[in-house]
Amino acid sequence: MALEHAILVSLLEQPGSGYELARRFDRSIGYFWTATHQQIYRVLRRMERDGWVEVRDVAQDGRPDKKVYSVAPPGRGALSDWLAEPVEPESVRHSLAVKVRGAAFGDPAGLIAETERHRAVHAERLARYLAGEQRDFPESAELDAGAQLQHVVLRGGIAYERMTLDWLDDVLATLRRLGGAHPDPH
Repeated sequence: MALEHAILVSLLEQPGSGYELARRFDRSIGYFWTATHQQIYRVLRRMERDGWVEVRDVAQDGRPDKKVYSVAPPGRGALSDWLAEPVEPESVRHSLAVKVRGAAFGDPAGLIAETERHRAVHAERLARYLAGEQRDFPESAELDAGAQLQHVVLRGGIAYERMTLDWLDDVLATLRRLGGAHPDPH
């Protein structure tokens, strides 16, 4: 997936300034597709040049005018074309998993702190996802199609983080059980 497609989706959900778009990436889309603010601004300029987005200046009191981006018809067409393309299933490339396997040739206990660090990151991410779900998708709310699709993606992220935490707990239990022993992998 190109960053352009993630930006088009975000702008179709809600037009906004480059700053607002970057904050949305920090808050939601960025959980699944990351980009720096500089990358977002660079791609927005290219998309404007290519006619995929339109820009209008919006006056602000006491501050410089801001540019608000929205998707132009060619951008909507590019997104439609991309949505129709097949996507290769994602494969998991996990450096920590390779280190865990490699621990058979070193000190398994040496990976405990690193695994705990990974666990803390995933636990914090899960907490953010769950807080966002509470905030954005209250149980009593009637959701339109766009919100239902946003919610199903978020639920996938929640399930992934829970699965990852379960796996990390298993890794930690195994590392602790091995307790620094150097088992013969053969």
